[in-house]
Amino acid sequence: MRSFLPSPTNLLASACLILLSACAGTPNTAGDHIGSERAVVARRSAADPCALPPADVSWQVAPPATLGFAPDKLCNTLRGVAGGADNVHGLLVERHGKLLAEVYRSGTDTPINSSLIAQLLPGTATAFSSDTLHDVRSVSKSVIGLLTGIAIGREQLHVNDKVLDLYPELASLRTQGRENITVQHLLTMSAGLEWQEMSHGWLTSSETPLLWRRQPVSYYLNRTLVTKPGEVFNYAGGATAVLADLLVRVSGRPLEQLVREDLFGPLNITSWEWVPNLRGVPMAYAGLRLLPRDMLKIGRLVNNQGRWLGRQVVPQNWIVDMQRQHVAARLPFMGMKGGEVGYGYQWWNGTVDWHGKPLRWTAAIGNGGQRIAVVPELDLTVVVTAGDYGSPAIQTAVGRIVAAVLDVIER
Repeated sequence: MRSFLPSPTNLLASACLILLSACAGTPNTAGDHIGSERAVVARRSAADPCALPPADVSWQVAPPATLGFAPDKLCNTLRGVAGGADNVHGLLVERHGKLLAEVYRSGTDTPINSSLIAQLLPGTATAFSSDTLHDVRSVSKSVIGLLTGIAIGREQLHVNDKVLDLYPELASLRTQGRENITVQHLLTMSAGLEWQEMSHGWLTSSETPLLWRRQPVSYYLNRTLVTKPGEVFNYAGGATAVLADLLVRVSGRPLEQLVREDLFGPLNITSWEWVPNLRGVPMAYAGLRLLPRDMLKIGRLVNNQGRWLGRQVVPQNWIVDMQRQHVAARLPFMGMKGGEVGYGYQWWNGTVDWHGKPLRWTAAIGNGGQRIAVVPELDLTVVVTAGDYGSPAIQTAVGRIVAAVLDVIER
């Protein structure tokens, strides 16, 4: 969850990012006809954060009061975000499939596909809007989790498959108990392998070499087993890299084709980008860039138990299992108002107090303050985008924002 982007004094990181900038792909804007859809989504600013958002072909709009919100209290919350000191770029709220709030503002940002010069300088001031592609960073992992559920629903994979059984060419790694690591252990970040990522800087993070490693699967799996698989949560982008490689292997399709055909196509997500590493392979663990309203679609898909416009895109039983706490994460800054935090299948989860009642939530969370928060009991999705990469404090701030939205729901 830490940022692997360089500081101005980090010459090694800068040299690597010269190459990364050269490899960065172009936005995936299949079908430029999306302009007709996006044209009706007006460019928004912090000037009138309480105004009802415009509808488009994917989102109907409804006044907050009709969806159970206290309008004045919600307006105060939206104004607080629009005028706040946190480097938040956008806030969107939908309930029961209806968009009710959408705020964008200016802020500083350093996208993952920025040029070298941009990486060496402070974040660039940017005016964000509904048609601005935004880094979602580790929300990418949660998209991989959904794709894994689709593959498992098709019986291309199974959660109990032993990972090294699927890589016969890596037979030499079947020692120390690594042969017992399953797909489920990758999904829950509990493979037990030595990996240092959370709270580590660019130079010391185990994730950084994924930028240039020719064989990322063996790089991750050829690590010392330090705990029994399934017992301890240890956040690892390498686990997601292996999952993505497995999806490509069992489907016979590149990752970008797979996500377009199996997930983004059904959701009518047509403008997106998955930034590649130095080998030209999409960074499955952090490289995805999406429009905020399309992030909201992913949350609605989860709220709808995997269905979109009557089509079962992701198996319902997978959505249920994905949201369960399979391992305790013990990282309170990822939560809301001090509730518990756990991890499911590439999605975070936990509890939050709502008017004296504990509610379960699940979320896709990305470095810098990106979040797709889903509260199934309220049939609610909240999306936040931000730009403080490498900062645990922005995650705490985003958690407060989501909790503030919950607090103004009266029924």
